[in-house]
Amino acid sequence: MAKLILLQEGAATPFDLTEPATTIGRRPDCTVQVQSDMVSRKHAQVLSCDGQFVLEDLGSGNGSFVNGQRIEQPTPLVHDDRIKLGPILFRFEGDQAPEDSQADRPTQVRDSPLADVVDITNDDSGSTIMGTLDTAGGFGLLDVQPQAKLKAVLDISRSLAGTVDWNSLLPKILDTLFEIFPHADRGCILIRDESTGNMVPRAIKHRRDSEDDSVKLSRTILNTVLEQKKAILSADAASDSRFEASESITNLTIRSMMCVPLLGLSGDAMGAINIDTQNPLAQFRKDDLDLMIAVAGQAALSIDGARLLSTYVEKQKQDNEMRIAANVQRALLPDHLPELDGYEFFASYEAAQAVGGDYYDIFPLNNGKYCLAFGDVAGKGVPASLVMSRLASVVRSTFQHVDEADEAVSQINDHMCAKAVEGRFVTFVATLLDPASHSISVVNAGHMSPMVRKLDGTIEELPAGTVGIPLGVLEGFSYESIQRTLDPGDTVVIYTDGVSEAMNHDSELYGLERLREFVSQGPVHADELGKAVRTDVKKHADGREQNDDITMMVFGRNSD
Repeated sequence: MAKLILLQEGAATPFDLTEPATTIGRRPDCTVQVQSDMVSRKHAQVLSCDGQFVLEDLGSGNGSFVNGQRIEQPTPLVHDDRIKLGPILFRFEGDQAPEDSQADRPTQVRDSPLADVVDITNDDSGSTIMGTLDTAGGFGLLDVQPQAKLKAVLDISRSLAGTVDWNSLLPKILDTLFEIFPHADRGCILIRDESTGNMVPRAIKHRRDSEDDSVKLSRTILNTVLEQKKAILSADAASDSRFEASESITNLTIRSMMCVPLLGLSGDAMGAINIDTQNPLAQFRKDDLDLMIAVAGQAALSIDGARLLSTYVEKQKQDNEMRIAANVQRALLPDHLPELDGYEFFASYEAAQAVGGDYYDIFPLNNGKYCLAFGDVAGKGVPASLVMSRLASVVRSTFQHVDEADEAVSQINDHMCAKAVEGRFVTFVATLLDPASHSISVVNAGHMSPMVRKLDGTIEELPAGTVGIPLGVLEGFSYESIQRTLDPGDTVVIYTDGVSEAMNHDSELYGLERLREFVSQGPVHADELGKAVRTDVKKHADGREQNDDITMMVFGRNSD
């Protein structure tokens, strides 16, 4: 009969899976009730159908894990699967143990040059060891002075301190342990792979050469060490009554062994250290296990420190690359705005991250007109910035050869569609300003309508029916341009949704209505109006970190 074994506080409590649905959680009406604040009231359930069992998470806060992997969908269970709900551990025991049921267990050895010489042997009986053997009877005691033991811990600490390549130092831990325990025959250090959850051997050591260079570990012992975070000491594993149900241990002919978890700063087991001896006169004692635990604790802290240092160095490298990328992106923006008699220009750009997907440009054309381009790439960060960089070059090259705004935008759209990245469309506004006739020609490709503030404060927006689809969505789309004259005092405000959707600490949006009202009552001159809007948006956010790029372009015809 299939069972769910609760592994808690040194006891194994079985629950028969006889119902179609076995619920697990804190509520009293759950089939399996557990007491932990990290377990939801109804955390998960095991479903049974025609002898097949599936674990389903019920929307728990901390998630459900099978063999170290968080499950998002109902997940089939096989014999000896480990289930973790918060801090609570279970083992699934099927009707029978298939020969390959251990293939996906977290203690599977994979992806390592040492995989062929480290053998984690399956337990045919499927028994689970609970608790820790704190004392060991036997023959003899390793004659090592306490000073030497302390020196070993300090040596390991010094060896691992300040290094990034912690993998190369793992063998030194074994070297030190072999000095402390001169009768140790074999040693192995396994580290959990963060991406797969598998235990991967990173260092092994033999005291003497033999035909069999492999290091054999018991899955039962290793699982106990990793899951319960307890050290295992056995004076004679071949005859220890705790392990006699595990045939694999009996076959190992180990006379004395110690296996200790490597506990990281988070308290989770990042790996394990195992040493054993086949000398019946040199058995390990509790004092030796205490030293082993101390060495493992210092080693784990040093490994975590080395990993953090490595992460910090990599982060510094990435930050430096992002600073360079930000400088490159800003170099794509105009260095200065035009100085044109009778007109004023303002533009501002603030990325939510180091780089962003907003874009603006102002440049003169050969026919005496000026092109004002403004865009917002879907998304933000590096992917959006790459699309923005491409758009910047395409806009400049296209408008140098095409005089009409609608035709130019159509060609830009075709180019963006030709090498489109899924989901990375661009909302875009192209404006051709003719200072001789004081007129503008505007094409809107899916962007919010620019606001035209009249001298009397009236706000006008372009007709919604003239708005085309964003760039990069549909190749061959024909865009429509709108022409209008700029009267003295007319000011055009173009902005991204980072302005209107700026939020304060109460998650209240700045909003289009507030933006329209502020623009209507704001300063007359374009430069002053742009700065005032930006200040008001910051005032609304009240120090909350912006969640989108904030970009504006304001230009207008002077009234005097």
